[in-house]
This record gives sequence, C-alpha cells and structure tokens, in this order.
Amino acid sequence: MHELVEMMKTGGAVMVVTKLIILAGSVAAVIIGIERSMFLRGFSAKARELHEQIIRALLRGDAAIALHESDRSHIATVALYRAAFDRANRQERIADAVDRARREVIQALRAPLWVLGTLGAVMPFVGLFGTVVGILGSFRQISLTGQSGFAVVAPAISEALITTAGGIAVAVEAVILFNVFQARISREAFDLTLRADELTEVVMDHAGEISAAMQAPRSAPAPHLEARAAVAQGHA
Repeated sequence: MHELVEMMKTGGAVMVVTKLIILAGSVAAVIIGIERSMFLRGFSAKARELHEQIIRALLRGDAAIALHESDRSHIATVALYRAAFDRANRQERIADAVDRARREVIQALRAPLWVLGTLGAVMPFVGLFGTVVGILGSFRQISLTGQSGFAVVAPAISEALITTAGGIAVAVEAVILFNVFQARISREAFDLTLRADELTEVVMDHAGEISAAMQAPRSAPAPHLEARAAVAQGHA
C-alpha cells in the first residue's frame, strides 16, 4: 500500500492528476459492475414468474388476480402490465403503450453502461497523455542539466509509461464489463419483446374483464382471490 501511494505521488502535478483520474476510472468501473450485477441478479427469473402469473390469471378469466399481481410487484418489467391494464378500455392504444413501457425498461437496464463505454474509449488516451507529459519532463531535465544518454532519461520514461499501462488496464476492464452486461441485457430485451407481444394479445382478448376489474375497489383483495393467487403461484 505504501509503494502504491509513493507511486501516485511521483512525476509532478500533471502525472499525479493523471494517475488519480485513472484510479477513479477503475473504481467507477468496479462500482458499476457490482451495481449492475446486483440489479440483474435474478431479474430474468422474477420477470418470467411475474409474466406467467399475470398471463395465466388472464387466460383463466381472473383479471382481479392479474391486477393484484401487478400492484404488488416491484420489478421494473411490471411497467408493461400496468401500461396495458391502464389502456384496456382503449384497445387501439394498448400495443403502443406496452411498447413504450418496454423501451423504457430496456433503457433503464442499459442506463449506466455508457460510463463503461466512455471509460473503455478514453482511458488509453488519458494514460498516453500522462506518458507524453512525463517524457517531455525528462527531456526538459536533460536540457537543464546538460547531461545526455539513455541512462539519464530511462527512470523518468519508465515512470511515465506507468500511466499508459494503467490507462490500458482500466480500458480493458471497462470494455469487458460493458460487453458482458450488453450481452446480458440484449437477451433480456429479446425476452421482454416476446412477453410484450403476448401481453398485448392477451389483454386485447380480455379487455372487457380487465376494465371491469379496474373499476372495482382494489385496496384489499378478496380472500378467495388471495387463495387463488397462492394456488397459481404454487403451480408456476
């Protein structure tokens, strides 16, 4: 730890700032990687479970259970079902509303990935900038001292190259995380599109039942509806 601190201090003000920027980029990539991993953990299973519960309830004619499931869920994909239910009495708008909600959910999944993409593109240049500044400083030192030879500039150049190595390392870290999450979210987006299409079809077929259930009080579901919902979850 002491050696790392000493390495961060050496090289002049510009080099120190460059090293701090690279370190901050590495920390940011790790934080975003942990946050997205926690956010996406179990996301697919929860989204699939919610979809199956609501679609099965609608196909059985239990619109009240479907509404209850959408009301009590907190997963991001519930926005699709709420958008469809809110427009059940305007069938021509259901498809557009569900599609808007689907795109909003996908955008929420991808929201922080632009930071990883930016780090992957910029960090090598930040490291190269620090290296160039360090090399310029070593040449300036030669002109001031009057000494020449590779042995004179080798230590300064070797220290300056640390920023290039650090920038490349952070860029590799960010690009790997970006590609991993991009692939995962692309799969989720494809599944979400299929579910949105099925949801639109089912809601349009049961629009009358949903509209009637929307008009009924929903603050406290009837006991028989709770029991039927529990049975549906047991078979899911």
